[in-house]
Amino acid sequence: MRDDEPLTLDRDRAVSLAESAPGSVPVPDAAPGPETSALPVWTRRLVLAGLVLAALNLRPAVTSLGPLMKEVRAGLGMSGATAGFLTSVPALCFALFGIAAPRLARRFGAGAVVCAGMTAIATGLLLRPFASGTVLFLAASAVALAGIAVSNILMPVIVKRYFPDRVGAMTGLYSMALSLGTAAAAAATVPLTSAMGHGWRLGLGVWAALAVVAIVPWLGLVRDRGGAARPAAAGTGPATVTDGNAGRIIRSRTAWALACFFGLQATAAYVTMGWMPQIFRDAGLSAGTAGALLAVTMVMGVPLSFALPSLAGRMRHQGPLVVVLGLFGLAGYTGLWLAPAGAPWVWALLLGIANCAFPLALTMVGMRSRTGPGVVRLSAFAQSTGYLISIPGPILVGALYQHSGGWDLPIALMAALMVPQIVVGVLAGRNRYIEDEL
Repeated sequence: MRDDEPLTLDRDRAVSLAESAPGSVPVPDAAPGPETSALPVWTRRLVLAGLVLAALNLRPAVTSLGPLMKEVRAGLGMSGATAGFLTSVPALCFALFGIAAPRLARRFGAGAVVCAGMTAIATGLLLRPFASGTVLFLAASAVALAGIAVSNILMPVIVKRYFPDRVGAMTGLYSMALSLGTAAAAAATVPLTSAMGHGWRLGLGVWAALAVVAIVPWLGLVRDRGGAARPAAAGTGPATVTDGNAGRIIRSRTAWALACFFGLQATAAYVTMGWMPQIFRDAGLSAGTAGALLAVTMVMGVPLSFALPSLAGRMRHQGPLVVVLGLFGLAGYTGLWLAPAGAPWVWALLLGIANCAFPLALTMVGMRSRTGPGVVRLSAFAQSTGYLISIPGPILVGALYQHSGGWDLPIALMAALMVPQIVVGVLAGRNRYIEDEL
């Protein structure tokens, strides 16, 4: 798909199909083109298997680490600030490597790039257990996360290319697989580590096997550049974001509000994935229980990622949803601050609901532009800027934890950040279009 390829987005349908994978934007179902209709059945089945297996691998590199963070820090002599930086590496990689994905796909084909992404994930996860120090561990993690970043961006492209008549169904399928992989890694890493009896290194490295399996179907799609859906007619509206004036999006207040909202919700998500198990373990809970609690938080994204976009699409102003999710977050952080071991399952549930600000943010991307090209530009700006905004949060949480010797200050910081998240979310949720602000 070219950067200048025209897209059409029917607003009411687009918002109801907001996708829950990073790097994705709402896209409508379309009639299959002649090339797509002529695809062999085996090709579609191969793509389907590849999508599911790829989605299963888009989070274990991140969520398998949280439950074992204490052992990893001890084994590598890692400081709290460095561990905080490690939890920020995913956002950094998504911002840097995700930008390159469309260009790589145009040059080599989306299937080849996703295959390379799965290979990078497997390589990084295989190398991490052999890291003798923090620098090598970070480098191996970056390799795996680079593969995740490019695959994240290209999942919607693959769906649109091979299943233009079933975009919603396929998006839901790989979104569920992504959430399943996220929760499974959080819940199963500690039990697997204990069962194998070889410490945290093997417990983290075992997830490379899943990535190796995911490479297989994509090997058959490396040379397949067919199946592209028919180009749609260019969108129309009072103002259109085109290549000539795309840079002016930085002058849109709505675009900035959405970028800040995306960044703050991403901060909360990465702090949760990286540090919540450690909070529960320091409160006296076992490593296995802490991992299960993180899994509960992640699983909440499965049903809500489908319900929220549909509800948001019926509202002229999404601010009330932003406020409700923010209040759930404040309640969860308050519980963690007052009594982390008092009702841990309740706190995990509340924070899981709050973290569903992510699909809401993607939905608003589709609603804040009148045209398809505008949605693409807004998505690129909001997500790349947002991921950059999210980088300092986990690092600061780790530094506060190390220097204060407890979790009171870090949790207070996260609760405080919910306030600006609500404010910018309400501003981003107003019934406005970026074209009208340029």
